[in-house]
Amino acid sequence: MDGTLLDSEPLWDIAMEDLALRHGIVMSPALRESTLGNSLPDAMSKVYAAAGIGPESQDRPGDERWLLDHVAGLFGAGLPWRPGAQDALELVRSSALPMVLVTNTVRELTDIALETLGPHRFTATVCGDEVAAGKPEPDLYLRAAALLGLRPDQCLAVEDSPAGTAAATAAGCPTLVVPSAAAVPGGSLRSFRESLVDLTADDLVDAWTGQHPAHRPTGRDMQG
Repeated sequence: MDGTLLDSEPLWDIAMEDLALRHGIVMSPALRESTLGNSLPDAMSKVYAAAGIGPESQDRPGDERWLLDHVAGLFGAGLPWRPGAQDALELVRSSALPMVLVTNTVRELTDIALETLGPHRFTATVCGDEVAAGKPEPDLYLRAAALLGLRPDQCLAVEDSPAGTAAATAAGCPTLVVPSAAAVPGGSLRSFRESLVDLTADDLVDAWTGQHPAHRPTGRDMQG
C-alpha cells in the first residue's frame, strides 16, 4: 500500500521525523531508510535505539497512540496515488484475478487509506497488526495466500520496499518489485519494473512465469 499504490511514504517521513524530534534526535536519512516498509513496532524500536532510549524508559503504548493519531491526520488530509497504480488495480480487477491488499500498516490507518483505494477492488485486506510478525517476516503474505485458498507460489506479489520484498519472497511468492523510496536488491523470486505506468496483463504473466519458466499460467494458476 504505502509506496506501491499510494505515495504515502512522504507522509510517514513527516511522522517519523516528528517522532524522532519528540525523543530529542533528528532523523538521519540512513535511519529513515532503515524504517521503510517496517512494521510500526520495528520502526519505533529503531528510533528508540537511535535515541539511546532503553526498554525501561520506553512508552510504547503512548508513542504508538501519538504516532497513529499523527499519521491519521496526515492521511485524512489526502493521499496521492503512485504513478500508474489506479490503472494497475483496474487491470487486475478487470482480469477477474482476486487481489489481496497486504500492508504493514495497522488496520485503523489502512481503513482510512481504503477510502482512497476503494475497498471494492480487493478480495481481502491483511494488516500488520493482524499477524504475529509484520514484514520482513513472511506472515502477511502467508495469510494472504491462505485467504485465497492458494499456495504462495501461485500468487504474484507487487512490492516497493526491501522489507516488503523480503517478506513476499520469504513466503515463496514470485514478486514484481517497483522500487519507490529505497533501492531493493536483486534476488530469488524477484523481477523488476520502474513503475506501474502502462502495466499490462502480459507484464503480470511474465513476472510470474519468470519464476516458473516451464509453466505458463492459465485459469487459477496465477492469482494474487
